[in-house]
Amino acid sequence: MPTTPPHPENQYLDLMRRIWTEGSERIDRTGIGTRSIFGATLRFDLADGAMPLITTKRVYWKTATRELLWFLTGETNIRPLVLQGVGIWNEWPHANYVRQTGDDLPLDAFVQRIADDAAFAANWGDLGPVYGKQWVDWPTYRYRPDGLFEAGEGIDQVSAVVESLRSNPGSRRHIIEGWNVAELDRMALPPCHKTYQFHVADGRLNGLLYQRSCDVALGLPFNLWSAALLQRMLAQQADLEPGEFVWMGGDVHLYLNHADLIDEQLTREPQGRPRLEIVRRPETIFGYRIDDFEVSNYTPLGALKAPVAV
Repeated sequence: MPTTPPHPENQYLDLMRRIWTEGSERIDRTGIGTRSIFGATLRFDLADGAMPLITTKRVYWKTATRELLWFLTGETNIRPLVLQGVGIWNEWPHANYVRQTGDDLPLDAFVQRIADDAAFAANWGDLGPVYGKQWVDWPTYRYRPDGLFEAGEGIDQVSAVVESLRSNPGSRRHIIEGWNVAELDRMALPPCHKTYQFHVADGRLNGLLYQRSCDVALGLPFNLWSAALLQRMLAQQADLEPGEFVWMGGDVHLYLNHADLIDEQLTREPQGRPRLEIVRRPETIFGYRIDDFEVSNYTPLGALKAPVAV
């Protein structure tokens, strides 16, 4: 009798188990401490609408999708996310506000002020030139006749990849890069999911994400969904079928204060095989809306929560 292939999500659970049982304990930037390994790879076939959407806990894929669409606007202020009820970036500008002003404003009150007061948001809601800014408006500079520098026209890496996939599919330069060394100090958080590369073979678009640092319990489920979704969107725009999605992590870790989440999730078994349909093809990669994406066969187990390390 034919055997049922292993569930793709088992790769994720095996990685989590390996880190928790074999990882080196380290003091990290946040002071919380992690168990960490170096170098990991996961592979997922995106054919027939399959997506790496974790089922052993509920992943709020619409939140991750709204974040990706926000990246594609080049926006760096959290206010558009806050107005959509997306709170995944709130802690960083809040911590900056408290540090700079000495005002111990609670996070919820800070977020409400971001939503209600555009001027306050302009002052305190910006994250610096993170992800989307680098993706669609990577800064350039040029010499002026007086020998000083001035800003040149920004580079839209995303549009360039769409064009290269269409016109030169065999290229080895289908890359979107977020790690702008010159601007790291201005970012609320240097990019974790930093390098995307794409590869065309036999009419299929394969994608790879290299992530320098990865919080496997909270961050990786979002990262897997978002990277695979970007690959699906690019494939549609380039008239290609979705191929394999490869995720690679450098410092791959679990936070010590996530023990309850980890122990519970490792007792759970994957549920079903989620599928994504993109119901509309906009004119450009920047034209997608949240209601263009429909997920089926997603019946996850209950949500698991843990504090975000800032």
